[in-house]
Amino acid sequence: MMVVALVDETSDYDACQPTLVIVYWNFKIPFLKVNLMPSHEVDYEVIGNDLQIVEVELDQGETVIAEAGVMNYMEEGIEYETKMGDGSQPDQGFMSKVFSAASRKLMGESIFLTHFTNRQNVKRRVAFAAPYPGKIIPIDLSKIGGEIICQKDAFLCAAMGTQIAISFTKRLGVGFFGGEGFILQRMSGDGKTFVHAGGTVVKKTLKGETLRVDTGCLVAFTSGIDYNIERAGNLKSMVLGGEGLFLATLSGHGTVLLQSLPFSRLADRVLQHAPSAGGRSTGEGSVLGGLGNLFGD
Repeated sequence: MMVVALVDETSDYDACQPTLVIVYWNFKIPFLKVNLMPSHEVDYEVIGNDLQIVEVELDQGETVIAEAGVMNYMEEGIEYETKMGDGSQPDQGFMSKVFSAASRKLMGESIFLTHFTNRQNVKRRVAFAAPYPGKIIPIDLSKIGGEIICQKDAFLCAAMGTQIAISFTKRLGVGFFGGEGFILQRMSGDGKTFVHAGGTVVKKTLKGETLRVDTGCLVAFTSGIDYNIERAGNLKSMVLGGEGLFLATLSGHGTVLLQSLPFSRLADRVLQHAPSAGGRSTGEGSVLGGLGNLFGD
């Protein structure tokens, strides 16, 4: 088994230490930077503590876009339609729509988004639920420079006019070992968007400092932040430390959002204790342990 590590060229390491060369390239997608329509000005209310929902209030003609399957309830007068694309470019051509759908598939998301529009002349509300325990984070893009970069499955819903596009980290090392890979989500516009994170959310403001975090705990960061990975200590710490082989490093000027409980970590713990999936039943809280389930529930 070969352990691959990331080594800074200026560091004084033993010759036997393995290295990983990070490759940079100038790869650009020319039609990601486009003129977007002004976002609809929606009001909202986040309800709950750990299993939250967000209620979005729409005036007549206003629209909110959302991931497929996250709608919880909607009031009378709201109509919904599944579309290929976010609708931020009203005159978008067919090939651009196909690319947008393909990029969403590449991010592991559905190629379709659901558009919810208020067709009545009074305010109506539609609610969206978080997919697992955590927090819904409202973000006003107009106050953070017009864009934010998120992990692939963080997006929940947004005001019409928000562009949801693919983002590349431009580093092979991040792609292989960064947890989220090359591909992240870039949300652009001047309206409100809502992202979801697991557990407790921590907001960090960087002013030239460097922050090192577990690769799975990163939720989002603004455009002034540089994202990279580095080796998690020496070889012994990497193999035996339990913190993974690599850490994410974030540096620059901007805001970073972190989560305390990534969904992958939660799922791993559940599977460890699921007998039907090969886990073990520990009988927690009982002196008899597994014998307590001898006669079923």
